[in-house]
Amino acid sequence: MEYIKREIEPLVAQVANEYSAVLVTGPRQVGKSTLLRHVLDKVSPQAKEVTLDDLVERQLATEDPAMFFQLHKPPVLIDEVQYAPELFVEMKKMIDKGMPPGSFLLTGSQQFRLMELAGETLAGRIAILPLSSLSQREAEGRVTGKPEPFSFSLDRWKERADRVDAKSTPEIFDRIFWGAMPAVVSGERSNLSIFYQSYIQTYIERDVRRLLGSVDALEYMDFMRSVAARCSQMLNVASIASDIGMRAEKVKAWLAVLERSGIIFYLHPYSNNQLKRTVKAPKLYFHDCGLVAHLTKWLSAETLEAGAMGDALMENFVVSEIYKSFLNAGIDVPLYYYRDHDAKEIDLVIESDGELHPVEIKKTASPNLGMARAFKTLDKASIPRGRGAIVCAKEEFCALDAKTLVIPVGLL
Repeated sequence: MEYIKREIEPLVAQVANEYSAVLVTGPRQVGKSTLLRHVLDKVSPQAKEVTLDDLVERQLATEDPAMFFQLHKPPVLIDEVQYAPELFVEMKKMIDKGMPPGSFLLTGSQQFRLMELAGETLAGRIAILPLSSLSQREAEGRVTGKPEPFSFSLDRWKERADRVDAKSTPEIFDRIFWGAMPAVVSGERSNLSIFYQSYIQTYIERDVRRLLGSVDALEYMDFMRSVAARCSQMLNVASIASDIGMRAEKVKAWLAVLERSGIIFYLHPYSNNQLKRTVKAPKLYFHDCGLVAHLTKWLSAETLEAGAMGDALMENFVVSEIYKSFLNAGIDVPLYYYRDHDAKEIDLVIESDGELHPVEIKKTASPNLGMARAFKTLDKASIPRGRGAIVCAKEEFCALDAKTLVIPVGLL
């Protein structure tokens, strides 16, 4: 498979030259090991690789970490390190004795638990970087220079519009339908149904059952479908529980596993002392829209675009693209949404540089200022409102006024 350049590469190379241990976390098959191998060729070409999917290596790592590192001397790339958290204590001992930067390059697919373990044991000694599936820019080979977090710079969007071909709505939904997994985007896997079915089975067998114990695979699949049908919506645990005949407490536990393993993420509502009537529930999104399309049984990009979930998946796609842009730059994701009890809603609120930037997401190719009406609600906040944007299916970048950009989805 031909290597797909990743936006986070410069950041990985930087921390590998500064920290003795680097951990790249994220869901399965998003390219964690491939990314580290590529970076290794530049920063530690002599490093060896070992995977803890190998049961013999896993047993040694868990039962005798010191012997494991005698056999696999640093610099070393350890894949799926979540299977042997015992290695972290041994790494700490070795780092404290003077291991140089880039000695331990690690991947793992249970990101929150790994971050907790690594943070507790290797505090100050390890850089932890989350990786998601491909961004649109990565999938299209548009990665140049350092990562570019989403911004409201007029000059940046004009420059990007000058060098990126416009996309039609069907082309956008084709990107949404096929998803952003490297194996699919590269063409290595051409049958989407088989790919995602295998992906889900592996995820349940290796990650879900490790975190939850014995789980009925079909029941968990039904749960994932119910969650996928609610992407881009405010989380309603009771509704999911009712849909699949399950206790709310169990749904919460299973949702936590989806989040911990990098399948879903949440946007929390923005509020401050001046905005007291906001709702409390988070909104739910998937990192990969192709997985949502598969779980909810859409058979083509054309039917998806015209179907009942077209708007929701467009929103999920845009939110995940903006989310990835901050993730790849190593910046804490400053994304929220706004909804109050008067039903005023803003799809995204981005807090940066001391301002609140509202974003509305629409499937339309004909945006108007009426779509930005709710932006004024943020004027009541204690933080000033900055420039906002309508991200939509229009094919040309433009502006509706000085404070409202129109950004084509295809430029993200």
